[in-house]
Amino acid sequence: MFFSKNLINFYLLWSTQSLSSLGSAMTSFALVVWSYQQNGSALTTALLSVSAYLPYVLMSLFAGAVSEQWDKKKTMLIADALAAAGTICILLLYITHRLEIWHIYLVNSINGFMNTVQRPAADVAVTLLVPENRWQHAAALRSFSDSVQNILSPVCAMALYTFGGLEAVICFDLATFVTAFAVLLFMIHLPLQPAQNRTESVLRAVQDALQFLSRNRGVFHIILFLAAINFIASIYHAALPALMLSRFDEVSLGIINSTAGIAMIAGSVTACILPPPKNRVTVIFFTLFLAMGSENFFLAFGKSLPILCAGAFLGWIGIPVMNTNLDVILRKNIPVQMQTRVYAARNMFQFFTIPLGYFAGGFAVDVIFEPFAARFLPGSPAAALFGTGKGSGAALLFCIIGILGVIICLLFSRNREIRKLS
Repeated sequence: MFFSKNLINFYLLWSTQSLSSLGSAMTSFALVVWSYQQNGSALTTALLSVSAYLPYVLMSLFAGAVSEQWDKKKTMLIADALAAAGTICILLLYITHRLEIWHIYLVNSINGFMNTVQRPAADVAVTLLVPENRWQHAAALRSFSDSVQNILSPVCAMALYTFGGLEAVICFDLATFVTAFAVLLFMIHLPLQPAQNRTESVLRAVQDALQFLSRNRGVFHIILFLAAINFIASIYHAALPALMLSRFDEVSLGIINSTAGIAMIAGSVTACILPPPKNRVTVIFFTLFLAMGSENFFLAFGKSLPILCAGAFLGWIGIPVMNTNLDVILRKNIPVQMQTRVYAARNMFQFFTIPLGYFAGGFAVDVIFEPFAARFLPGSPAAALFGTGKGSGAALLFCIIGILGVIICLLFSRNREIRKLS
């Protein structure tokens, strides 16, 4: 059954938090547009994402250990309220014509830190609200809302930004925050957790999380596998604009991103209706092998937009299915009383490669691959494969990361510790 009455609290939490996440994503997108209009610098706008992500990666382990000793509902409320306060500051600075780019960097950094506390608490809240036999359903719904957000946030943000300016986007964001905050405060009751040691030191909690991962090698190895995949995926995200804007235009880049979003929605719906697989680990490896071995090569060798869109659809349709099965594996293999600290450690190990990948991808395109590809002679095998002119270096890079992604999937698929997970 798709809808279950015993999941009403989860449905309320999921829907309102998803709406609030959509508002936050719209504000982030609008701030990128505003900053580019003010500075005309791609690096300046890229640092908006970096300023939000670095605190999340660097502080996840310790912030998660601290939040584990707090009430999960209160933690979510406080973290969301502080993030909203930062958004209000940006709105006031903008209205008074005092907003500068460093203000946004500062607020993004604070919001990134708040996410280190809020995210593990929200993950545990789902475990507390959803029975084990419905974890796949809950994970699929969360993946579905993320997919919808990826499609709607740029469209809705630009619509509001065009007709009402930055303040209209931020006001919508704050309205969605108030809705989610009120529902969580007055309507959501989280079941009691197993007793926590409130006097335990942060360092001891961190040590316990690391020791858990060292003892549970399957969990740790699958986290490292995802860290390697995230590195490849971040290079992809850094190189995609260079390829599409060199060979096509902004509209084509938007079409590729929209195709990926549609594929993720299709994958999320599939994950919702599929029965539990016999082997979740096999599903994870298969979907990531499909992702790594399809779109990267379509981007490397494809010359027309329909071909590239076909690659984007193949590359992204399996990602929600992968995320859903990964979510269930982690919840089954990590005791609920350990989830906050272990999820925080997971966030650090699994996501630290993302900012590294963004920088590596941008550096590789500008400094290595584009200058190298500029030497391709017309009629040569390299020119026939990757083209000539600007964008050919990015195409070559996609070929290389496609090969690396496939190799990573094949190597980790032989990992005995990961294969023991269920």
